[in-house]
Amino acid sequence: MTQQSRTPLAAPGPGRRSLVGGLFGLGATALAAPVLTACGGGAGADPKTVTFGSNGADATPKSAYAAVTKAFTADSGYKVRTNTVDHDTFQKSITSYLQGTPDDVFTWFAGYRMEYFAQKGLCSPLDDVWKRIGGGFSEATRQLARGADGTYYFVPLYNYPWAVFYRKSLFAERGYQVPKKWDEFIALAKRMKKDGLAPVAAGYGGGDSWSVLGAFDYLNLRANGYAFHTSLLRGQVSWTDPRAARVLDLWRELTPYHQASGGGRSWQDAAQSLFDKKSGMAVIGLFVGQQITDESLRSDLDFFPFPEVDPAHGQDTVEAPTDGFMLSRKPKNADGARKFLEFLGGARAEHTYMGVDPSNLAVHEKADTSAYNALQKKSAELIASAKHISQFADRDSDPGFVSTVLLPGLTAWLGHPDDGSGTLKRIESQRSRFFAA
Repeated sequence: MTQQSRTPLAAPGPGRRSLVGGLFGLGATALAAPVLTACGGGAGADPKTVTFGSNGADATPKSAYAAVTKAFTADSGYKVRTNTVDHDTFQKSITSYLQGTPDDVFTWFAGYRMEYFAQKGLCSPLDDVWKRIGGGFSEATRQLARGADGTYYFVPLYNYPWAVFYRKSLFAERGYQVPKKWDEFIALAKRMKKDGLAPVAAGYGGGDSWSVLGAFDYLNLRANGYAFHTSLLRGQVSWTDPRAARVLDLWRELTPYHQASGGGRSWQDAAQSLFDKKSGMAVIGLFVGQQITDESLRSDLDFFPFPEVDPAHGQDTVEAPTDGFMLSRKPKNADGARKFLEFLGGARAEHTYMGVDPSNLAVHEKADTSAYNALQKKSAELIASAKHISQFADRDSDPGFVSTVLLPGLTAWLGHPDDGSGTLKRIESQRSRFFAA
């Protein structure tokens, strides 16, 4: 009944580096991005069919979404026509997609990026849906689903933490100890390099440049705290502030221990080097588990919170992006789409999804978590212990600013890490283009 990838939203386009590198001299020739197209429909569309635009193109999330849409069809009698595209192409083309004739329901993210499209009028309010699903979510989760105007625009499905992942057996074989502070982290990286390992796996080539933001976020959060981090990403603080320079100073201290040639490698390849014990650690999200097919490997995978830099901030913030769904501004099947979103906002949908994809955590308070593996249980404890929860730099800031300024700036700097003053000045010179004074 459910059709996966009936027609692609767009063919994979050039990598993010070629699209957004112009400002920093990375060889870009244009800022054009592939145009996403909807599944089909319009006048005369089947009233019992809902169209669904999905960025879950990898095998595991694709299968998980198929299980969810199949369950919805069985419950409701509605068909779901799923339109799947790779994650990076989806993100690069989302604005033009939403301005056209998008699918009824589409995958997206909580935080500033949700608020951005709400403010632009490119999605529909969901207060009526939340009257029926709201009892299943904590106030913190409900806050993530509301725009700046207090209206609901987002239905969450799952979240997942970023941390420093490693293999328990490697640490046991080499006698490595989990570091809690920055100096211990650097000392461990030095020891790993001496032992012939790449201390920190790195893969930010092509469309995976977003992956460097995990390290940037944690360095800023640990050195400067949640309030400054949020203000910086929302354009309220100058990028030439000494606190921003401190982030690049710390990062430069770590770069000698990065896996070589990270700009020519995908995040999946970097993760594989961790699995193969060629790299000792990886700053990455729990989604790294999507790469695992051998359960014995999953049981050998562990993580620790990103180390403390300044005791004033400790490890009190956890990066835990929340993914979910939004309703397009003029859905072709508004009634069916809202019923679909009500289903997606229920405990059964989360349980169904997590039954296929164990690399995420349900956010519905009544979701069955009895089948969680050890990584999921530890991840849930980490998030629950956090004083602050950040989303991710490319979700906590203006999407245009991140894609055309911040990301190309940071990836160029990683190629030749210096004191960062020139990079920060160039980033700062563009701030006023994206953020009101």
